[in-house]
Amino acid sequence: MSKSVEFFFDLGSPATYLAYTQLPQLCAHTGSELVYRPMLLGGIFKATGNASPITVPAKGAHMAKDLDRFAKRYGVAFRLNPYFPINTLSLMRAITGMQLRHPERFIAFIDCLFRALWVDARDLSHPQTVVAVLEEGGFDPDQVLALTTDEQIKEALKATTEEAVARGVFGAPSMFVGDELFFGQDRLDFVREALD
Repeated sequence: MSKSVEFFFDLGSPATYLAYTQLPQLCAHTGSELVYRPMLLGGIFKATGNASPITVPAKGAHMAKDLDRFAKRYGVAFRLNPYFPINTLSLMRAITGMQLRHPERFIAFIDCLFRALWVDARDLSHPQTVVAVLEEGGFDPDQVLALTTDEQIKEALKATTEEAVARGVFGAPSMFVGDELFFGQDRLDFVREALD
């Protein structure tokens, strides 16, 4: 039976970006399928009483250094976004919508947004910046905006977020191999072991 990794993610988490850069090759090496599960981190935090580590000054400063260390280890571009944290509701609706309605462009879409946030450090809390980023990435901003107001897409994101909470998710990134939860991009070794 082929194995898979369910990757519960929210664009607004820098640790999620780092996991995102590593999971495709990890899954390729282990012959596993990578299943993208967009969720709303704000909804997860609200349901579980959790909060971003950045809200604790000493922890936030340590996290920033750690993220830099991992980016260097992975050999990937990374810049902690000065506008972090941002509200990702519209962005995660757009991502959910692209996955459901335009799956052939889904990976290019999340690539575009992850790069804008965590490499180019753009302010995606501003609609004008989002429009510019989408146009630069070859996406139609009006088409993307329409996805964010679609009731079926709103419900799909809500359902995935509720499922994540029910399965024990409390933050991002969260990865499942079967029923086993692995939290944090620094747990990828355990994900690999579970797949092997």
